[in-house]
Amino acid sequence: MPGKELPFKISLAQWSWHKRLFGEIEPKLDNLDFAKEAHALGIEAVEYVNIFFMDKAEDKNYLAEMKKRAEDFGVKSLMIMCDDEGALGDPDSQLRKQAVSNHHKWVRAAKYLGCHSIRVNAYSNGTYDQQQKLAADGLRSLSEYAAGHDINVIVENHGGLSSSGQWLTGVIKMVDLPNCGTLPDFGNFPPETDIYEAVEMLMPYAKSVSAKSYDFDEKGDETRIDYYRMMKIVLDAGYKGYVGIEYEGERLSETDGIIATKKLLEKIRDEYANA
Repeated sequence: MPGKELPFKISLAQWSWHKRLFGEIEPKLDNLDFAKEAHALGIEAVEYVNIFFMDKAEDKNYLAEMKKRAEDFGVKSLMIMCDDEGALGDPDSQLRKQAVSNHHKWVRAAKYLGCHSIRVNAYSNGTYDQQQKLAADGLRSLSEYAAGHDINVIVENHGGLSSSGQWLTGVIKMVDLPNCGTLPDFGNFPPETDIYEAVEMLMPYAKSVSAKSYDFDEKGDETRIDYYRMMKIVLDAGYKGYVGIEYEGERLSETDGIIATKKLLEKIRDEYANA
């Protein structure tokens, strides 16, 4: 809309193509071609997942090639989603420190690629309160390091107690650092959870948003999540950043699922822009 500011921008989470990236389906997708493929679908911002270049975090030549390819297509690199680097809330203090240290290289890689954040998990063990304190301790340590690189540390509702909006917001409040926030995901909640209420709790601390999708009806609406209601919650919180497509369905192909999610987000965005 010329002259009108769009209420939010659309990005693509790399996990949407995880089957292609793992080589489970054809055509196989190489991590280095992710930005090009996103651009081909009209998406100009991407969110990487570390497991697709796990051994390359400190490979300057490889990161330079990633950066160049994204820039060649005018694609903005937003974040690296980090898994398999240890539990930031591990009850063992040495293992917790090691997990924090393991994430340092991803902070540096994110900075080099031009990202604003790394996405981490707040995994721990123990009672509700114990896990809050342990996760906050690890997150605070990592966020202090990341602040020196002007990188945010954002936590997704991603299993365990982190999928409780109340628990996770409590952790973020305990950390109490401006560069530590949330990545609300529309999915990743237990069946008994009111997903709208949970996302609303996480939104005041959100530095990115993950638009999980599974399937669509004949009108193009998501069948398991009321996207209109969810995006109203996002926008009512004053959020104006990127909303990342994360398709995890089975009926549509990965690419078709990405396209369907993009169309739905664009339809909602246009309604808000024209309101």
